[in-house]
Amino acid sequence: MSETSDINRRLDYNRTLYDAVPSPIFVVDDDVKIVDFNQAARALLAQDPPQVVRRRAGEVLHCLHAGDTPAGCGRSAHCPDCVVRGSVNRCFAAGTVTRQKARLELVSGGEVAPAYFLVTAAPFVYQGQTLALLLLEDIGELVELRGLLPICARCKRVRDQAQTWHSVERYLSKRLDVDFTHGLCPECLAELYPQFADKPLKH
Repeated sequence: MSETSDINRRLDYNRTLYDAVPSPIFVVDDDVKIVDFNQAARALLAQDPPQVVRRRAGEVLHCLHAGDTPAGCGRSAHCPDCVVRGSVNRCFAAGTVTRQKARLELVSGGEVAPAYFLVTAAPFVYQGQTLALLLLEDIGELVELRGLLPICARCKRVRDQAQTWHSVERYLSKRLDVDFTHGLCPECLAELYPQFADKPLKH
């Protein structure tokens, strides 16, 4: 195998791994301009992929404030507070990986909707240029679980964002991919089965 063929084979392998990651990944420069992105990132893009490269992240991720000024992403009064841009800036400045939760306001279908991500920025050097790998992991369901959940005062079912009521087990199982096993706490055991309440539990 020639050296060129070996290089092409490794590039194809790396690209396959890159696209296999289920979370959106962008390669950006120090102005958060997009150099490359994986397959999962396409779902977040406001433009067709050929129009994305060399544009700033906020301009292609539907950011609410990207159009606040003619200069675009990174130039408005809101941009210093942007977690995405701040994470990239810190990873370049410190030369280390940064991770931070972010609430982004994204425009979709003409409406503004909040989106929650765990933002990871990791610096690396490629062909003499320092770039950052920007990973966006959707944590919307975890944020929902940490917020206030409407729960029925009588039956204890939980209401989701679609206004549908679920048992607590079904609600958590669907969102956290966990299974449940059931038992009785000491108080309920004493109330329902007092004849067994004083007996030691078998493990």
